[in-house]
Amino acid sequence: MSDKSIAIPTDQPSKTELRNAIYIKGARANNLKNVDLAIPKNKLVVVTGVSGSGKSSITMDTLYAEGQRRYVESLSSYARQFLMRMKKPDVDYIKGICPAIAIEQKTTTANARSTVGTLTEIYDFFRLLYARIGKTISPVSGEEVKKHEVSDVVDYIHQFEAGKRGQLFIPLPYKYKDRQLGQELQLLLQKGYTRLRHEGELIRIEDFIEEHPKWQQQKLSEARSMDLLVLIDRFVVREEEDEENLRRISDSVQTAFYESEGECIVEMEGEEQHPFNNRFELDGMTFPEPSPHLFNFNNPYGACPKCEGFSQVMGIDERKVVPNPTLSVYEGAIACWKGEKYGLWLEKFLKAAHHFDFPVHTPYQDLSREEVRLLWRGNKYFDGIHAFFSELEEKTYKIQNRVMLARYRGKTLCPVCEGGRLREEATYVKVGGKAISELTLMPVDELLAFVEDLELSEFEAKVGKRLLLEITNRLRFMCDVGLSYLTIGRISATLSGGETQRINLTRTLGSNLTSSMYILDEPSVGLHPRDTNRLVEVLQSLKKLGNTVIVVEHEEDVIKSADYLIDIGPEAGIHGGEVVFAGPYEDIYDEATESLTTKYMNGRMNIPVPEVRRKFVRELRLEGARQHNLKNIDVTFPLNTLTVVSGVSGSGKTTLVKQILYPALMKHFGQNYSKSPGTYKDLAGDLDALTGVEMINQSPIGKSSRSNPVTYVKAYDAIRNLMASQQLSKIRGYKPSHFSFNVDGGRCDTCKGEGEQVIEMQFLADVRLECEECGGKRFKGEVLEVKYRDKSIFDILDMSVEEAIDFFDEAPDVINKLKPLHDVGLGYVKLGQSSSTLSGGEAQRVKLASFLNKDSASDHIFFIFDEPTTGLHFHDIRKLLGALNALVEKGHSVLVVEHNMEVIKSADWVIDLGPEGGKNGGHLVFQGRPEELIKVEESYTGKFLQEKL
Repeated sequence: MSDKSIAIPTDQPSKTELRNAIYIKGARANNLKNVDLAIPKNKLVVVTGVSGSGKSSITMDTLYAEGQRRYVESLSSYARQFLMRMKKPDVDYIKGICPAIAIEQKTTTANARSTVGTLTEIYDFFRLLYARIGKTISPVSGEEVKKHEVSDVVDYIHQFEAGKRGQLFIPLPYKYKDRQLGQELQLLLQKGYTRLRHEGELIRIEDFIEEHPKWQQQKLSEARSMDLLVLIDRFVVREEEDEENLRRISDSVQTAFYESEGECIVEMEGEEQHPFNNRFELDGMTFPEPSPHLFNFNNPYGACPKCEGFSQVMGIDERKVVPNPTLSVYEGAIACWKGEKYGLWLEKFLKAAHHFDFPVHTPYQDLSREEVRLLWRGNKYFDGIHAFFSELEEKTYKIQNRVMLARYRGKTLCPVCEGGRLREEATYVKVGGKAISELTLMPVDELLAFVEDLELSEFEAKVGKRLLLEITNRLRFMCDVGLSYLTIGRISATLSGGETQRINLTRTLGSNLTSSMYILDEPSVGLHPRDTNRLVEVLQSLKKLGNTVIVVEHEEDVIKSADYLIDIGPEAGIHGGEVVFAGPYEDIYDEATESLTTKYMNGRMNIPVPEVRRKFVRELRLEGARQHNLKNIDVTFPLNTLTVVSGVSGSGKTTLVKQILYPALMKHFGQNYSKSPGTYKDLAGDLDALTGVEMINQSPIGKSSRSNPVTYVKAYDAIRNLMASQQLSKIRGYKPSHFSFNVDGGRCDTCKGEGEQVIEMQFLADVRLECEECGGKRFKGEVLEVKYRDKSIFDILDMSVEEAIDFFDEAPDVINKLKPLHDVGLGYVKLGQSSSTLSGGEAQRVKLASFLNKDSASDHIFFIFDEPTTGLHFHDIRKLLGALNALVEKGHSVLVVEHNMEVIKSADWVIDLGPEGGKNGGHLVFQGRPEELIKVEESYTGKFLQEKL
């Protein structure tokens, strides 16, 4: 152990030791073997090791669990009942622990209302900013809507010299428009008002009633045009120090606003009348006053009434109406305006187009936003596409109209708010000339520039100072962690695990906590090596605030930036659970260190570059891809090869593969898929050579707590058949179903095959008790009496995959099913381990193993993997590449979306998108062999690949 490594004190650590480190004694969670560990405080600590070695057990299940438990138990019993129940980790003691914050790699929510802006709290600050300094602009005249307060009227009066006389009037109230003038005048008399102004002269109300008896029957709505004003008060301007006079004028103005419901007129001696309005209105429109609720799409007051704040409605889907946007309107881009009857709509449009200079020969995709809106909404010369479908809806008694509507219906952008989610009145409020809904559609880097360049008055700058500071800080953090291409209106359910984690990191950084312990689970997931250094800088800034930052990570650059490195291992599962190395990063070059991580880091082990790249004769060609930021690109996907799609975050990889290629192939094979493909011109090539397509992502493999890897790869069927074939099973008449914990028969009736019972405790963690009936063994006692080589079904399920392969050496059916799990690096997983305890990367590799099991020579499946190296150590990546290549050798095609350079250098074909993310991405930078990619100057991937080749 290095001098700089921290030793565990044999007795209780002293105060000085506790100030400098966190001490863990006897950690036994999961596979940990009574681990003792000291973690230095206020440092960037990286915990690494192969998958299943025990990294998460030491960080999440021990450190974080204890930090959270202590915090929760410090609260009152009343507060604790509303919080998550915390189980005490299996450890002798943990000393010197700080308050713990874990940022895990999970997609946070499937809620369609949750956006990047609400997750980071940036949108909440914007709502407050718009409510406080937003200017309401009338859509009619473009002028600012202002409301006069009592102080505005008083200030106007006091700008005149002392001694000047003035009068305060109100027009006749208009709330009760149907009330007769005579009734209103009598009411005014009863309230103590005695004079009217009529035709420029003051007249007593009684005299007016006597002189104009006929007018008394008129309604107030008509009388308002008769130039009648009610005198509220007469006053003389005094010095501003005269508080009594000031109070009297203020009270009179207040009364005037109250009696007239918001209007008053001041007439100073020798001056023209000056009207004031206490109502928020202009151009005959009344506007709602800006408040945070007005800009909240999760509140009925602010949400768009049509889509209720979801931004999408069931309506006419633009992509179905215009399936090929490369065509012009003249060429038939609008699919519904065809045929003898419906084609008349197109004829009418083409005849009217010259009236408003519409470019009928321009491809639909090149039309401006105004031109597209005109085409859909129509104008005085023609009815638009919306009117066409409205006409069909009016005649739905005809079957052909119902069929036509069903053909073009789908989830579409709300036609009222156009995706802004807010009611129309909220869009009238502007800051810097933009409505809040416009800001939600701007990429983060553009939004940051907009906020920094805002020109505000002294008052506005004072009010918005704190809000703008919070907004700019969070936006800057988002740029720093490589998320500058996102918009704050992006739905959070569409983010990847890595993006979500970095967004949570942004929110945490924004709160500026100190003296805390941050535990991050692979924050570099989904991040191109170009952006890793920026992530490291953010982690360092978190450390500089005085926090202990513990990162579970496999990314080379993050490991190199560690102040202190902890390697758990040496291998996975039962062969792991020990601290193999703990010390400063520079000590890994010491010859004595024997851990797998240090060997890969110091170059004693590596993943070899393939000696030859596979050549291909068959291919798929995707032409004219232009969804989101893709710039009308044509991409070649070779078959029977290992192909990698690379590029910086936000360059368009997910759009190309997940939103265009995968749905297009699903459509080709007639398989059900909820989402229609994104915009592309054509998918051509050797489609007939394929028999299907499979997307292998990181979604869980089972929803039930009884689901496990061995049932997913169908190995459990072979094990149950084997148990049912034993002599005792035949004597007792046991079938394979008796050895299943999913159906009644052999499973324990008390716990239904779960092995434990959950007792809910109101103020404490739920207590999970071993089932008393079966002793946690999940099966009935008589079923457990059936043994194969002295092992019951419970003993077999308690084995790891690796142990089971040795155990079943005489049962080839079982070994053939289990071996792929071992080949993809999951030898440490127990056969009966619940699927819910598997990470996303592990779940993905279980799916891969299930396909390696299917040995149909006639199949040629197009496999798509979404970042399969998530959670993988260098050593595991080596195994994964072996498994991917095994699929290719079986005659399949493999496409991988990946940032990891080890996978990219091992590919037969690389498709690199970019060069940047967001609007500066979406170009095809390169497609070809990896050796050619390093020659492309504008490719960031090529620069990092160079050192690997």
